[in-house]
Amino acid sequence: MVPKALVSASTKPIILSILAEGENYGYQIIQRIRDLSNGQIEWTTGTLYPLLHSLENEGLLTSSWQTVENAPRRKYYRLTAAGRAALEQEKRHWIGVTQMLMNLWGPQPGLSFG
Repeated sequence: MVPKALVSASTKPIILSILAEGENYGYQIIQRIRDLSNGQIEWTTGTLYPLLHSLENEGLLTSSWQTVENAPRRKYYRLTAAGRAALEQEKRHWIGVTQMLMNLWGPQPGLSFG
């Protein structure tokens, strides 16, 4: 499992990056995180929704309720223009940190989750 502190530090860029792929609702986001991390990162709705609401309050996301046939209504989230700009800033920060670590550690072919 990925340490909580590292997951906590990466929540904003993870959510923004997933929503840059297109609008999603909570369960889809949780599934996408699980899939991308090969099960190493497991979020619950109790983890995700406060983060989504916080990002929405910052103006980085918008949301709308949508009716789905044979299912309960779902709240879909999408990036705003400010969210896209914040994502670009997050990318620059994380790429900078990653490059510094790679300079320290050297390239490690085949490095992956697990």
